[in-house]
Amino acid sequence: MTPTEPVGREVVLHGYLGPRSDLSKKLSFVTLFDPAYEKQLQIIAAPHRSKEEDQDVLETLKSIKANTPVTLMGFFKPKPEAQRSPQFPSDKSLRRLDDFEVELRDIQSLNDFPSDIVMSPESEFSPEQRHLQIRTNKHISGALNLRHTTAHLCRKILYSYLGFLEVETPLLFKSTSEGAREFIVPTRRRGLAYALPQSPQQFKQILMASGIRKYFQFARCFRDEDLRADRQPEFTQLDIEKSFAKADDVIETVEELLRAVWKHHLEVELPKPFPRMTYNEAMSCYGSDKPDLRIPILPFSRIDYLLPADLIDKITSLVKPIVEVMIVPAEVPTEAIRRFIGGFLDSPDTKRFHDNPSGGPGIFIYDSSKPLQGLSAFGFGAVEELERRFDMKDGYIVILQARENAPLSGGSTPLGDMRNAIHKALASLLYLQPLGWKDFKPVWITDFPLFSPSNSSEPGQGGNAGLASTHHPFTSPKSDEDVDLLLTNPSQVIGDHYDLVINGEEIGGGSRRIHQAEMQEFIMRDILKMDDEHIGEFSHLLEALRSGCPPHAGIALGFDRLVAMIHASRTKKKTTLRDVIAFPKSGKGDDLMVKSPGPMTEDVLETYHLKLRE
Repeated sequence: MTPTEPVGREVVLHGYLGPRSDLSKKLSFVTLFDPAYEKQLQIIAAPHRSKEEDQDVLETLKSIKANTPVTLMGFFKPKPEAQRSPQFPSDKSLRRLDDFEVELRDIQSLNDFPSDIVMSPESEFSPEQRHLQIRTNKHISGALNLRHTTAHLCRKILYSYLGFLEVETPLLFKSTSEGAREFIVPTRRRGLAYALPQSPQQFKQILMASGIRKYFQFARCFRDEDLRADRQPEFTQLDIEKSFAKADDVIETVEELLRAVWKHHLEVELPKPFPRMTYNEAMSCYGSDKPDLRIPILPFSRIDYLLPADLIDKITSLVKPIVEVMIVPAEVPTEAIRRFIGGFLDSPDTKRFHDNPSGGPGIFIYDSSKPLQGLSAFGFGAVEELERRFDMKDGYIVILQARENAPLSGGSTPLGDMRNAIHKALASLLYLQPLGWKDFKPVWITDFPLFSPSNSSEPGQGGNAGLASTHHPFTSPKSDEDVDLLLTNPSQVIGDHYDLVINGEEIGGGSRRIHQAEMQEFIMRDILKMDDEHIGEFSHLLEALRSGCPPHAGIALGFDRLVAMIHASRTKKKTTLRDVIAFPKSGKGDDLMVKSPGPMTEDVLETYHLKLRE
C-alpha cells in the first residue's frame, strides 16, 4: 500500500495488527504494520453502516490480539487535516503513508497469536527465537532490508555500468590444500566426500580460462575456523575477477563500486583515489596490517639509536632490539593522565602487554614542570629529538616498546595492539574525541610477503618447507625481481596482493593471480614443498592455466562486514555480523534456533560409511 493509490477506493490489506485504542464503545483505532518494510497504517473502526454490521466488525476487531496476522478490507483516505503533516503535498508521489488511514469495513484473523508470547517494542528475544527478534527488532530488520538494497545496487553497478557477468559456482566442491580448514560433506559412495568451498577462488580462475572477461558473484563461503565476533562459519563475499587485468584494474573497479554505494546509502564522498600503504609501512607506523587511520595517535618512530643502553635494558632483555615510540596526544592535566595510566596498566585487558616476551611497555608522561620534561631517562639528545619531531605538549603520553630486530610478520605488533587499546580507553573518558559515525578512512595495504613461516600442525597447504602462502598459493610475485628471488630467498618475495581496510576493518582482499601452469606448479612443488598427492588436488586448475589462461586479478569483499559498517553509520548504533545475517551462528558455530549441528545417529553413520572414534 502506497499513498499514490487512488484515495477513496476500497482496498484489501495484509499485515500484523498493532495495539488497539478504544475511544468509545463505537470508535476504535488500531495500527496495521509490516516490520519487513518498516511501514504502518492507522485503521479506524467507526459507525458508517447499519448498527448490527458496525457492531459485528468492531467485536471482531476487539477479539483479535495484537501481533496477529490479519487481512482487512476498507476505504483508503487522508486523515483529518488536523492530524496530517503541516505540508501535505499536492504531488501524490511525495505524500507520506502517515498522512492516511483506512476506514475499516471487514477484518479477519489469519492465525492465532499465543498468550504466552509477550511482544512489545521493548521486548527482547533470545537467539532461540530468532523469528521474533527479526519481527520486533527494527535494528535487525532494517539491517536485512539494507542488505537487500545494497546487493541490488552492487549488481546494478557491476552489470549495467561496469559490464560484469554474474556466474554461480558449485557449493559441492572437493577438499584441497588451499588454506583454511574445510567442512566435509560425506556421500553414500564409500570413502568419497565433498567439501564446502572456502571461496570460489579456483572456479573463478577457471572461468578466466573459459573466456569470461569480467565475473562477479555473491558467493556463499564456508570455513571451519575458531570463531570471533567478526567471523561466521558460513558467510557471503562479493567475489570479483577480471581477465587481461592487473592489480590497479581491480582496485579502480572496487573504488568506483564503493564510492557509489557510500554515496547512495550515506551521502558520503569517499576519497578518489583511496590512499595506499605497503605492509611494512602499515606495520612500522601503526603496528597493524588493518590500521584505523581515524585514531589521532601519531605514527610510530624507531628510536633505539637515540636511547641510553641502560633504559633499553630496563624495558627488554633482547639483544640489539628495535625500540619504537608511540606518542599519544592527550592534552589534559598531567595528574589526570597519571591516574588514567595507573588504571589502564592495572586493568585485566592490559595483562597481555606486560606478558610480552620482548618486554612490557615503558610509559612516560611529558610534563614541563619536571626535569627534562619528565623524560630524564631518555637523555637530553633523545628528548630534544622528540620535541623537534612531535611538537610535544604537557599531558602527551610517551610509550616505548621493544621488538626483535627481524622482518615484520603477522597481522599486528604489541605496540599496534596497545594503540587500539589505549585509544579506546581514552575515548571512553572523553580525553580523545570519539570517532565519527560518518568518518571513513579507507586504505589499500599492498606488498605483503608472498610467504610466511608455518608449522606442520596448521591446516593449510600441506607443504613441508616451513613456509606457507601468506594469503593463498595462487597469488603472483609482484615483480620480475621477486620472481628471481623465488630461486634464492623465497621468504623475501613480495606478493602482488592488496587488502582494502576501512576504519580498522578488513573489507576485502585480492591479488593478481599466477596464470601460468609452470609457475603455479613450481610454487607448489619447489617452494611450498607439496607432495604429488597435494599437487594432484589442483590438477583441474593447472590444466585450465595450461590452456592459454590470460593474466587475471580479482578480489573478494566481505559483504556481511560491508553491510554492517554501512548500517552502523546509518543508525549510529553498533552493528555486528549477526545483525545483518538472517540466521547467524553462535560463537561456537551453533544455530541455536534450529539446534544445529545435530548428532549423527547410527543409521546416518552407516549410510555414509562412517564410524566415530572412541
